Amino acid sequence: MNTQTSQAKGFYKLSWLQRIGFGAGDMAQNLIYQTISIWLLFYYTNVFGLNPDVAAVMFLIVRLVDVLWDPVVGTLVDKGNPKWGKYRSWLILGGIPLVGLAILCFWNGFSGSLLYAYITYVGMSMCYTLVNVPYGALNASLTRDTNEITILTSTRMFMANLGALCVKSLPLIIAIFAPKVDGVAVYNNPEAAPAWFVTMTLFALAGLVLLFFCFSQCKERVVMDQKEASKVKVSDLWMEFVRNKPLRVLAFFFVTAFAMMSVGNAADAYFMSYNVGATPLLTTLFMWLGTIPAFIFMPLVPAIKRKIGKKGMFYLFLGIAILGMAMMYTFVSIPATKSNFVLLCIAQFVKSTGIIVATGYMWALVPEVIAYGEYTTGKRIAGIVNALTGIFFKAGMALGGVVPGLVLAWVGFNAEASQQTPLALQGILWLVCVIPAILLLLAIWIISKYELSDERMDQINREIESRAL
Repeated sequence: MNTQTSQAKGFYKLSWLQRIGFGAGDMAQNLIYQTISIWLLFYYTNVFGLNPDVAAVMFLIVRLVDVLWDPVVGTLVDKGNPKWGKYRSWLILGGIPLVGLAILCFWNGFSGSLLYAYITYVGMSMCYTLVNVPYGALNASLTRDTNEITILTSTRMFMANLGALCVKSLPLIIAIFAPKVDGVAVYNNPEAAPAWFVTMTLFALAGLVLLFFCFSQCKERVVMDQKEASKVKVSDLWMEFVRNKPLRVLAFFFVTAFAMMSVGNAADAYFMSYNVGATPLLTTLFMWLGTIPAFIFMPLVPAIKRKIGKKGMFYLFLGIAILGMAMMYTFVSIPATKSNFVLLCIAQFVKSTGIIVATGYMWALVPEVIAYGEYTTGKRIAGIVNALTGIFFKAGMALGGVVPGLVLAWVGFNAEASQQTPLALQGILWLVCVIPAILLLLAIWIISKYELSDERMDQINREIESRAL
């Protein structure tokens, strides 16, 4: 089939500017939402003044709100037809309030106020859904070509990890604005509150610019007919979940993957501050090693997938991540000394290599389950499918938010103490290594149930296109 005929049937090829433009949307969301995911618990306990268990309950409640809100957004996105585009319009309509509320989450004007924390965090999370659900659906609207989607996903994750690299540089950036004690910047106490606010403001505004760039470069070409869209309802979400087995597998994989990432990410700041006793510079270096593998391995994903297949790639890299966690658990001592810092950095690189490739490529499966649903029902409900995956990845993030707070409370973590007890240090190590490794073993079992090969997807997509002839 020649290129012109393929493109006419929905198998569009994208330019590199379009691929980078799409990826800019995920980079924007990482600058904003990953800052929230990695640093908000640490900010709440050490700067804002909330107890870990209180913050943990709040994280759970916010995720429960998401469970009700995400289906509404998915239905709204699929039924609607804004003049700037079915999906890309929401990058602006949801992006502007998202930026404002994300900044307010890190404002200490109502220090210690649980009500203020709830209002800003709930509002930010709802606005994030208004951006993230249509952004996820945007992927499936650009092309049906499975190879193009793999390249697009690799580009997206490369860009996302550029944002993550900035987010993990946060201690170094805060140090520029934070007060100094004996010449060393302090970012883990209330005196550093203005520095946190300035840093989040910079990240959020940069994210807004990137959302506008993504909006400008994306062209929706594979979307549901407006007549069919008018029939979409909230109950379609649960019906799709029941009848679409590949979607169920992917959804549960999202739960475990995001729970694993959220637990580990939330614990990293505590690990570096108390187990390792690292300076802001060393903390930033350690966290960079959690992102740098993306720039090495994500461009290789299309070639790796062709060589060993989708499942083989998941098994390989999830196994590498578990190996890295075992190495880290072995290398760290309690209380830690700086002599093993290089070994810890090696373990961090190995662990992150596995996590980044496996969790990065899982986004390429979302257009597949959307197409499978269209193949079996005739409805291309991309917004609803992304709302459903959103519910499950936020369920994983809920675990990631609740578990660290509860574990820290259980082991007696005290934010006001410069030295933690051996039990508290051990609890932090469980959060960094043991609990994520258990979740990864579960993720390997879940992804083994995924049945859609590339060959099967090409057959499905061509049959869908042939129905329109």
